[in-house]
Amino acid sequence: MGWRGLLGFEYGIVQAPLGPDISSPHLVAAVANAGALGFLRAPDWESPDYLRELIKTTRTLTDKPFGVGVVLAFPFEENLKVILHEKVAVLQISWGDCTRELVNKAHSAGVKVVPQVGNIEGAKQAIEAGVDGIIVQGLEAGGHVIGQDGLISLVPRVVDLVGDREIPVIAAGGIVDARGYVAAVALGAQGICLGTRFLATEESNAHPTYKRKLVELEETAYTDVFGRARWPGAPHRVLQTSFYKDCGSLPAHESEVNQPIIGHSTINGVEKEIRRYAGTVPNKTTTGDLESMVMFAGEGVGLIKEILPAGEVVERLVEGAQLIMQQTLK
Repeated sequence: MGWRGLLGFEYGIVQAPLGPDISSPHLVAAVANAGALGFLRAPDWESPDYLRELIKTTRTLTDKPFGVGVVLAFPFEENLKVILHEKVAVLQISWGDCTRELVNKAHSAGVKVVPQVGNIEGAKQAIEAGVDGIIVQGLEAGGHVIGQDGLISLVPRVVDLVGDREIPVIAAGGIVDARGYVAAVALGAQGICLGTRFLATEESNAHPTYKRKLVELEETAYTDVFGRARWPGAPHRVLQTSFYKDCGSLPAHESEVNQPIIGHSTINGVEKEIRRYAGTVPNKTTTGDLESMVMFAGEGVGLIKEILPAGEVVERLVEGAQLIMQQTLK
């Protein structure tokens, strides 16, 4: 069944690479120590020395394998060199072409490659490139959303496309509990990838206010108003905060560039100003008007009722899925 291992890991559970720096070494290590696959997130700019330290810090917290996620829409070549030189277990890529050249380069370093796709075309490209697994992201997902298809229709199509190839399909988007896990397995997935649920953990680098909102609020919206200048053409799913409900529209020709500064944050070791409508979520260092900052979340956020240790999230998913299957098969 889908909870029995994936890519050499004990369980078929993946913690998404939460950007820009929410996937802290402590979160990734906690997930790894629980038997699941945790992902650091490479900086969205070339910062090989900082990334190397993130990897090394994570290795002081766990002796289990883990991965690093890279967004190909941003400069990444120097960061990629570090990932391959450090021989992390898995390279996750998104928002760019998954080429055979890139996959071969990673495989030569002993690193597995798992792209995230949002449509059939992306899945076909990934299969042709010789990847080790495919994360299928549905429209229900929080943060930046690649495609337009819902998970319940997209996952079976990708599963059928993969056929008898040894490429596990991993479902992502709106899954936060054991029921979602079992549903994904029923669709043909061999694992699940969770972002919002791991965002709402004790170890994540999200600001306490952000975590509290994930528990308090239940509605999300699919929009493109945040971070248009920094990352154009990248729609996203956000929490419907009071700010979003009051100010959730922005003329198409406008972006965060001409907006006032509402806060400051240290992101991957760099001091950053945060403007209104920036696509930057508040991390633990963030100061200013947090209530007016973007807060990404998937559609399953309404099922999150408490902040938990990451290891307990993994444990509940595995035990809950097993219990549901036992009850169903009676």
